[in-house]
Amino acid sequence: MAEDRLSRYVVNEQGTVGHTLEETVPSWPERAKPPKGAPNVVYIVLDDLGYAQIGSYGSTIETPNIDSLAAGGLRYTNSHVTAICSPTRASLLSGRNPHSIGMSCVSDLNTGYAHTRGKVSKETGLISEVLKDNGYSTFISGKWHLAPYEDQNAAGPFDNWPLGRGFEHFYGFLGGGTNQFEPVLHQDNHEVLAPKLPEEGYHLTEDLTDKAIAYVRDQKAAAPDKPFFLYLAYGATHDPHHAPQEYIDKYKGRFDQGWDKVREQWFERQKELGIIPADTLLPPPNPGVQAWDSLNEDQRRLYAKAQEVFAGFLDHTDYHIGRVIQFLQDIEQFDNTIIVLISDNGASGDGGEHGTWNMSKNYNGIQGTLEENLAHLEDWGGPTTNIHYPAGWAQAGNSPLKYYKTWLHAGGVKTPLIIHYPNGIKDGGGIRQQYHHVIDVMPTILELVGIELPASINGVQQQPLQGVSLTYSFDDSHAVTRRGTQYYEMIGHRAIYHEGWKAVTNHRGGSSYEDDIWELYNLDKDFSETTNLASEYPEKVNELIEKWWIEAEKYGVLPLDGRSLWGRLKNSYGDEGNVPLAANHTFLNGTRFLRGPDLRNRSFSFDASVERVSADDDGVLVAEGSRFGGYSFYVKNNRLVFVYNYVGEKFNIITSDIEVPLGKSTLTFQYSKTGEHTGIGKLYINGDRVGEGVIEKTAAVMFGGGGFTVGKNPISATTTDYEAPFEFKGKLSKVELYTENGARDVAADLVLEIASE
Repeated sequence: MAEDRLSRYVVNEQGTVGHTLEETVPSWPERAKPPKGAPNVVYIVLDDLGYAQIGSYGSTIETPNIDSLAAGGLRYTNSHVTAICSPTRASLLSGRNPHSIGMSCVSDLNTGYAHTRGKVSKETGLISEVLKDNGYSTFISGKWHLAPYEDQNAAGPFDNWPLGRGFEHFYGFLGGGTNQFEPVLHQDNHEVLAPKLPEEGYHLTEDLTDKAIAYVRDQKAAAPDKPFFLYLAYGATHDPHHAPQEYIDKYKGRFDQGWDKVREQWFERQKELGIIPADTLLPPPNPGVQAWDSLNEDQRRLYAKAQEVFAGFLDHTDYHIGRVIQFLQDIEQFDNTIIVLISDNGASGDGGEHGTWNMSKNYNGIQGTLEENLAHLEDWGGPTTNIHYPAGWAQAGNSPLKYYKTWLHAGGVKTPLIIHYPNGIKDGGGIRQQYHHVIDVMPTILELVGIELPASINGVQQQPLQGVSLTYSFDDSHAVTRRGTQYYEMIGHRAIYHEGWKAVTNHRGGSSYEDDIWELYNLDKDFSETTNLASEYPEKVNELIEKWWIEAEKYGVLPLDGRSLWGRLKNSYGDEGNVPLAANHTFLNGTRFLRGPDLRNRSFSFDASVERVSADDDGVLVAEGSRFGGYSFYVKNNRLVFVYNYVGEKFNIITSDIEVPLGKSTLTFQYSKTGEHTGIGKLYINGDRVGEGVIEKTAAVMFGGGGFTVGKNPISATTTDYEAPFEFKGKLSKVELYTENGARDVAADLVLEIASE
């Protein structure tokens, strides 16, 4: 019998397992190791940064640290992205085209089609997953925007948050943008507050840089020989444009000549730098951009200040990029670190004609007036504003290219790309003109590191990479591009590059795709897409259109969806989509959500169960939003109050006509919809109506950040009636939400378009 047992011993490469320690040979599985001498990798991603806006690409904005990377590395002048944030970031991290991985547009959207799931498919692993599985440490500090809207809550699921996609640490924000002074932040899989207040000098760019440096510092202390991957995705220069006052003041008067002359100045500098061909033409102004000389004094004063703030914002960001560079030098890792600096799309024209003091208005389809903006001029760029510059400055920032973010003309898709790697690039300061796309970055990194894409990740079979490595161009500035074809699609707009030619069309929502008018450009001779050759070469146009359909079939672009960003939301919510409308729900004190229940254009009520033992037991019961838009239900000076803040400009305030008693009470706010985005608000104490008022206008799309909270309003007070966090001092047992029966008229609510689309 003993011999039978001995015959069943397990012998394998992990050792021999017997019945006792004396009969067992131990083993320690070897951990994954990177190739010997493998470099560190740092991605620095800037947001909404135009082609010309950094110094080494033509700007007069001071960016010495970014320019130092250009001087020591390679500048790619013909590099392209996807025209908007999420798909560019997904392609950067995956090496595949955005539609083929489920991210055709922003991650807030899940339309029910394979190309728009709001997340990157598991069949297309990210570089963070590949590097981690090959012995790298992996960190992200900054913007994610690759998790579905419906997963951005305390219950997850978290498999599409950074820690579910190969990152070991995450500090930053989940959505497309956040306030630079009062951000909504997450660390790993939970929400956190910023370490200090705006009045104490807080700014998100500094905070993200601090965290990035701390991650690397601690990792190198624990494992000096282990390489790292740092994904540093700043909120800059996405709206809101926020900068410390000293950086804004630095640029006072420097843009008084206006966007036309600045555009021309930067255009000439680009030719001097060799960033654009000497024969490049400067296209006519974009439609809707007024000549600076035609503006009145108030317009010039406001618009110049808006650019001063943007310049300060970028300058401040450059300073902190310099801190990262200096830190890598201090720890003697700079030469063995690949740094990739890129922008996710061209400069944004979302500010419209005048810019805006509060982008919450624009995101709700409201174009502000000059007079409204002038009222905030002295505070422009500070914590009490939520600003965006006018489209005229985005036009200058994209020089010499046409149009903006979301467009597939070059102004939307051609952005700076700098690759710096002292141990692998010898032509420091070199310029490369080969046509490339963001999907080509991951194959480049894997080749430099010496790692191949695995056949499977976490048991999931992988799609092949769709990008091509850029390394062939490192030592040969004249090498022929290895990217012969690249399709584009964004909210129905279409374009294709093929062997030096580009065809592009701008689709108008609601029209037939058969009616789209295609333009044709010979990019080998027309860098700025100025001379439309469609009428001269109709056969070439038809050839490229046919080529576009082939590529669309190949990479999962179909079905075409020409709805605006906001129009697409109607397939993400309610009976038509995967995110249910807000239902009856109980929230406990302390509940905190990035996004609250969807109460737009619906009747609802909140019941708060409280106990007050003192007349000082005031505070917030439930609130959502920020100073730039939202609502708050609270007790102050013994009165029950509800405030609806419409885009930071109109405050409907309802106050009880009697005091809230001591002891236990049920405090109720009830909203009854009486028309489109308007209704009556009523206050109740223990079932007795104690206040009533009209809510004149409610937001159609979104509030101004800040999140949804029960028991306090911690980040940015939704009303000027109190200061954040105004935590309820009594006992708040729960807040119950009750909603109307039936779905909203989603289509009526969500068809608003951003002006630039």
